[in-house]
Amino acid sequence: MTPIVTIVLAGGPADAVAALEPGAPNKAFVRIARVTLVARTIAGLRAAPSIGRIIVVAPIASHDDPALDGSDERRPDGVKIRESLRNGLVDLPPDELVLVATSDMPILTGQAVEDFIERARRADPDLGYGCLEKATHLARFPEVPHTWVRLRDGTFCGGGLMVIKPRMLPALDRVIERLGAARKNPLALASLFGWRILAKFALGRLSIAEAEKRASDILGADTRAIVSPYPETAVNVDRVTDVALAEKLALR
Repeated sequence: MTPIVTIVLAGGPADAVAALEPGAPNKAFVRIARVTLVARTIAGLRAAPSIGRIIVVAPIASHDDPALDGSDERRPDGVKIRESLRNGLVDLPPDELVLVATSDMPILTGQAVEDFIERARRADPDLGYGCLEKATHLARFPEVPHTWVRLRDGTFCGGGLMVIKPRMLPALDRVIERLGAARKNPLALASLFGWRILAKFALGRLSIAEAEKRASDILGADTRAIVSPYPETAVNVDRVTDVALAEKLALR
């Protein structure tokens, strides 16, 4: 099997987490137990046999940082995350799955990454979004907080891994723009998703299959949820309070 190209999204502005690390351009360069978040993420990816070329999308000023030594290529980030994603996907084969990872997964393992790639390849979607079931997470990391979504199949949170075929990025861009414009307008949201879908979601009665079908219809591309049995794919650092917790987990 051909190794999969991977994009690590390490862009964006400095935030409260980045402020903990003098000189860090953003949270990806904050050290967790003396190793930066982005370096920990890259190490977890490298430990998976199916990983090939790793492209890091990050601020230009950080491209010589030793934290990125495990990558094969550095590309500039954009103002918005979709611009960074576009920069990472430029010139990649349009119909081949590309793995996309956030840069803030402090305990990511090669086993978790390999399992995700295998599941993604079996599904072979145009867009595959990683997620995790609540019971799976609580069994390993009950102390790690998440934002949960209740569906008919269970309760889930998003993870830090996804796959995409580069040819469908324009469609994703259009939907993100429509979603951004509609996020505070119930009528606009209903026109995008449909009243029935919104009502079922609000009541926790929407199934994964229904969500996948509606997303596929909106994007005009095969969209799937990829449910990981590895909770480390959803352990990330979003808040200052997450840093101490991440250090505790990294030193276990």
